[in-house]
Amino acid sequence: MNNMPIVVGVDGSDASLAAVRWATAQALRHGLRLCLVYADNPPPSYGPVTADPLAMDQHRRDTVNELVRAAAAEVPSEVPCETEIVSGPAVPVLRAASERAVLLVCGSSGLGAISGLLAGSVTVALAGHGTCPLVVVRGEPEQPDAPVAVGVDGSPASDAAIGLAFEQAAQRGGDLIAVHAWTDTVFPVGAYRDAYLAVDWELLDQQAHELLTERLAGWADKYPQVTVRRVVARDRPAHALLDAAKGAGLIVVGSRGRGGFAGLLLGSVSQAMIHHAPCPVMIARPAAVREPT
Repeated sequence: MNNMPIVVGVDGSDASLAAVRWATAQALRHGLRLCLVYADNPPPSYGPVTADPLAMDQHRRDTVNELVRAAAAEVPSEVPCETEIVSGPAVPVLRAASERAVLLVCGSSGLGAISGLLAGSVTVALAGHGTCPLVVVRGEPEQPDAPVAVGVDGSPASDAAIGLAFEQAAQRGGDLIAVHAWTDTVFPVGAYRDAYLAVDWELLDQQAHELLTERLAGWADKYPQVTVRRVVARDRPAHALLDAAKGAGLIVVGSRGRGGFAGLLLGSVSQAMIHHAPCPVMIARPAAVREPT
């Protein structure tokens, strides 16, 4: 049993409770424990204070404790679970927690930028800065045996995503949909028309199939129980992945892709999945690359 927990960011919102339920199912599949983390960062006070500050602070603390207890109540007794209330803003608190986690899980949205913790901007920041894979829980509860979809582009983060996707598909007993979209270029008419016509699309399509085959090599041997459906599309990567992932229970992507600038911490495809995916999204880190054995 892995000694590292699944860390879940909680803030009392429905989205964070959905994250707890998703993480609980993951813990049961993998024999892991949970750690529910609440980042306690009270908003500053503005204007005159008419109530007793000590009483107000105690009320806030009681409310926080109740929110954390409610989140823990979502976890069945057979799953080891601990809770932590940590002082500080959500992003640094959860980023630090990710350093000792096998997985960081959060909701796609929270209570808001002022009163809550896991608003969309926080989720995006965690996706770009965490040290372990991040799962953003979106959509409806997944159906049994729902497939896992993975975006493949040949980058180190994509290679990490492939390994995680095979592992998840094997645990769920479902198929794996491996998607490689080999162009995100839109050729306008006019000056670029001749360049568009000069492209050897058949050769590019062949190379795209070869890349996907190469990147999947070895993983199918390690996970023979996983049926792989390969999708190669001449399309924008985010659009192709969302289209192929209809009905999926999980989408796995890398944190940065082949086209990202070195200074950007989150790729455009990853951001698109966070905001638009119909199901939970797992974001892999390049450091998580594991060769199939």
